[in-house]
Amino acid sequence: MSLFVVIGHDGPDGTARRNEHRDAHVAYIEALDKAGRITFAGPIKSEDGAVSTGVVLMLDAATLEEAKIVAHGDPYVIGGVYSVLTVAPIRKVFPKSA
Repeated sequence: MSLFVVIGHDGPDGTARRNEHRDAHVAYIEALDKAGRITFAGPIKSEDGAVSTGVVLMLDAATLEEAKIVAHGDPYVIGGVYSVLTVAPIRKVFPKSA
């Protein structure tokens, strides 16, 4: 497995769409986590921390194509929360493992 980063930025109506699809999104991410595929996942927050404006997700996948399929299967992506979604290979350097 290789490590990939997924970065999404909300569209103009991201908050409304996020609220509409939250339960399905959480269930999707929880299933990936239980399968050991998630290294990190969390929302990008507004400067005051009050509103989610995007996502950063690091996941294990066999290929970039598989990582894209996983990312595009997220109910937030399907529901149009993000106006921009990037999926790319990434290499963990820090923290160094003991």
